[in-house]
Formats: sequence, C-alpha cells, structure tokens
Amino acid sequence: MAPPPTLQELIETVRQDSSSDQPLDQLVAAAAAAAQLEETTDALLGHFVDRCRRAGRSWTEISAALGVTKQAVHKRFASAIASQIVAATPKPTFERFTQRARHLMTESSQAAISLGDDFIGTEHLLLALFADPEGVAAKALAAMDVSEDTVRAAILAAGDRAAGQEEPSPAGTAAAGEPATGEPATGEPATGEPAAAGTRPPFSAPAKRVLRDALAVALEFGHNYIGTEHILLGLYRNEDSLATRILTQAGAIETTARAHITAMLGGYGQSSGT
Repeated sequence: MAPPPTLQELIETVRQDSSSDQPLDQLVAAAAAAAQLEETTDALLGHFVDRCRRAGRSWTEISAALGVTKQAVHKRFASAIASQIVAATPKPTFERFTQRARHLMTESSQAAISLGDDFIGTEHLLLALFADPEGVAAKALAAMDVSEDTVRAAILAAGDRAAGQEEPSPAGTAAAGEPATGEPATGEPATGEPAAAGTRPPFSAPAKRVLRDALAVALEFGHNYIGTEHILLGLYRNEDSLATRILTQAGAIETTARAHITAMLGGYGQSSGT
C-alpha cells in the first residue's frame, strides 16, 4: 500500500494553497486541508464499515475491530452509512418501518389533505405523530408539552408553506427505509406499503430528507428498524424546516426530545419498535 502523505508534505501543500505567507492565512488553509482529510478518512472507514454490515458483522464486532465503543461507531458513521444505503436503493422502501411508522406515513398524507396541501412536508409528518398517542414520538411530544392543537395552529400561521418545499434533495433521499442488516430487528417490520403510489401527495424534498435522517438516527441508536421516535429526531436535522421551527418555538429542543426517547426506549424490551 502506498504510504500516506507525511507531515512535511502536508505542510508544504498548505503553504502552496495558502493565499499568502502570513501565519493566519496559512492556518486557515491548514484548517481547510484538515477538514478535507477528515472527511476523506471518514468516507474511507464508512465504506468498509458498511461492507462489514452488509456481510453480517455486528456493531459489536466492528467497534472491537476499530478499538472504540459501539456508541462511538454509531455516532461517527451513521449519517455516512445512511447516505450510502439510500443512494443504493432505487425507489422508496418502507421494509424496516414499524407498523406505527408506516401508519405515520398514511396519517401524514391525511394531514396534508386536511390542510389543503398538495405535498407532504415536514410539518405534516410532525402533525401525523399525534395520530398514535401510544407511539414513542407522541409520548415524547406530550412530555415536552407540545400538543396537536399547538402544532396545527403554528402550521396555519406559517402562511405560504409551499414555498421552499422543492429545495434540492440530497442524493438518494427517495429511499430511506432500508437500514443496514446483520443484527436481529428490534422492531417487527410491517409488510406492504403505507399507501399505494399515486393515492397520496408526493413528499417534499425536506420531507424526503427527514426519512433519510430517520435512518441515520436509527443507526446511531444501533437499531435496524425505523420507528416514530427516529422520525421525530430526524425532523430536527434540518434546522430550516417548518417542523423544526415549530418544535423549537414550542420549547421542544432536540436534546430534550432525545433524552425522553432514550429514557422510554430503556424501558422497552428488544422487540420494541414504535
């Protein structure tokens, strides 16, 4: 294997790329180079982590091979693996969605229709979480004193919500339901599609991103199913989305939501997924 660049070679590269020979300018160039290197090394390791998962290796085996904890592996590689998975899946799939998560997809369509919208946005996904009070996401929202009426009122007050719904979609976000395999599913996946193609409004680009981010969240938790809790936390990943703004304005910040969800999941057995 060819040796990686030496420190001196990297220093020379930074000096050449710097806008001047001033130390601060070179520091800026060095920071940019270091960020590029970190992104490349993460992508390299992420590629082989994904290969291990596809080969049936467990997170425990992978973390042991890397000499880190499972939590550290999840946090570092979940988003990269999620992007690779969705990019490799040609069409939407809900195979790893729990029954409640599938029901959420149907309810989000009904939420959009009830509001007179011809698309499913992040706000409709948020509103649909209230349809099943027994879901982990609904319980987390209740614990944060966020009600369905509050969310609906905030949606209606948002004005022209169609604007900004067609922002460029990250590559592969159309397929968010197929996480890596290799460990037993902790949630029982349902069968069939949440709604037949053509019978529901299309997902907006931000909503598709939520589905991709929900997969990343599930991987961070070490889950190979997607439940309502992952979708709720996935909503927070796009700070500019209407759903995130509504949650934040209601005082329901991501760290609080994650804490409630983590506490609730700790009380469920391995077969739980909601």
